[in-house]
Amino acid sequence: MSLEERINQEIKAAMIAKAKVRLEALRSVKSAILLAKTEKGGANALSEEAELKLLQKQAKQRKDSAAIYQQQNRPELAEKELAEAAVIEEFLPSKLTDDELAAEVKTIIESVGAKGPQDMGRVMGVATKTLAGKAEGKSIASKVKELLQGS
Repeated sequence: MSLEERINQEIKAAMIAKAKVRLEALRSVKSAILLAKTEKGGANALSEEAELKLLQKQAKQRKDSAAIYQQQNRPELAEKELAEAAVIEEFLPSKLTDDELAAEVKTIIESVGAKGPQDMGRVMGVATKTLAGKAEGKSIASKVKELLQGS
């Protein structure tokens, strides 16, 4: 089942349950999917990688907005954004633990043949594609930097 079909089913369930925040989050994801499908020259289907990036972007936007609302002392709006982010994250694959991330990055470093910090760009190129949706870019970069410093 595609992401769009899953989202449509969840929207129906949220309407029946009258879950307002969940419904808003799901509708925004559906809107983003439709925009992505129409903006790139009419590709009727999104790849799984494109769907993951879209979901990550939506979740990150919610978290960033929540942080801004908290800085502006607007906890009620921050709560809403964080609740929507949690709904969106249900559709993302589970995040890697620190140890799992380290193991994955070590494997990538070996496969690329990186020798030191000067090879960070090559490693990051492979790592961000391989670990898309499984870890955030910041944590991937810090782990790559840490492991390349040690080699």
